Amino acid sequence: MRKRILIPWAMLGRGKEVLKKSKSEVRYLHGPKGELPTLKELIQAVCQADVLVPRGTQPVPQEVILSNPNLLGIANYGVGYDNIDIATATQLGIPVTNTPGVLTETTADLAWALLMATARKIPQARDFVLSGQWKGPGGKVFMGQDIGPGGSNKPKTLGIIGFGKIGQAVMRRSRGFKMNVIAYDPLMKEEIEKKRGMEYRELDDLLGKSDFVTLHCPLTKETHHLIGVRELELMKPTAILVNTSRGPVVDEKALVSALQKGRIAGAGLDVYEEEPELSPGLSQLENVVLLPHIGSATQDTREQMAVVAARNAVAMARGKKPLNIINPEVFQSTKYLQK
Repeated sequence: MRKRILIPWAMLGRGKEVLKKSKSEVRYLHGPKGELPTLKELIQAVCQADVLVPRGTQPVPQEVILSNPNLLGIANYGVGYDNIDIATATQLGIPVTNTPGVLTETTADLAWALLMATARKIPQARDFVLSGQWKGPGGKVFMGQDIGPGGSNKPKTLGIIGFGKIGQAVMRRSRGFKMNVIAYDPLMKEEIEKKRGMEYRELDDLLGKSDFVTLHCPLTKETHHLIGVRELELMKPTAILVNTSRGPVVDEKALVSALQKGRIAGAGLDVYEEEPELSPGLSQLENVVLLPHIGSATQDTREQMAVVAARNAVAMARGKKPLNIINPEVFQSTKYLQK
């Protein structure tokens, strides 16, 4: 009997080709313009599936997983996996995978672009030109901040929170700007201390010393609201915060307040606490750059993410151990071995 793979979103072509060649029974569930199914529709569809392939921003809570405890796997399309109830999946013997690696450089590019755009107020200046308000010299000047040494020839300090693959890729981009780099990641402390041209700092110290703070940590119980009122008060008033990790890593209401009061100079955000909703007042601020969660959004990278997710799905449908496993302990569980 052919295994059934459920794709509840509009998967890109190269991923579809992998699934087609696998000769699995594949069902795509989405609206005519790519709209995601409702939670009720997803639950009903999962009941008839063997493997689920959700988008990285598509919630797969406990009730979805419990609707089919016989699932052979969940292949997430994205490097983050906080959208899935991993604990419930593991308890039921369901392997969960993600798509790391292929989006590292693309997301680091976006983080760096956000840093530069926020520091130099590029979107605001563009809007000013397009509005017809620009009348030449003597008008509004969009005075930004240097990322490189600038006219005073003083290197700036970049603070990286989370030193996984993306954090490391951002660090490499800083070299061309002659920045001092410091990083905080308790799990990577030893590796950071071995890196040439950078130093390890505890969180409070990093926040106080950095001209730019960029977030690249996963969303966990420990990192939820890692940056809140207290942490924002530790930052320099000239500092800029960039977040391309997960929205709830930052207390968004506290950030709005800090930006309104000029407690920090600016923020560049690609992710939010309650996507796609924004905290009141955030969209009215002039010292922010806001993007709609497009960190990995290039055609090449998104296509390759689809390929990786599809390959993981096919492997699990065939009862094989996939690459990129998030909960490897599941393979030793009785419930998995009984499937």
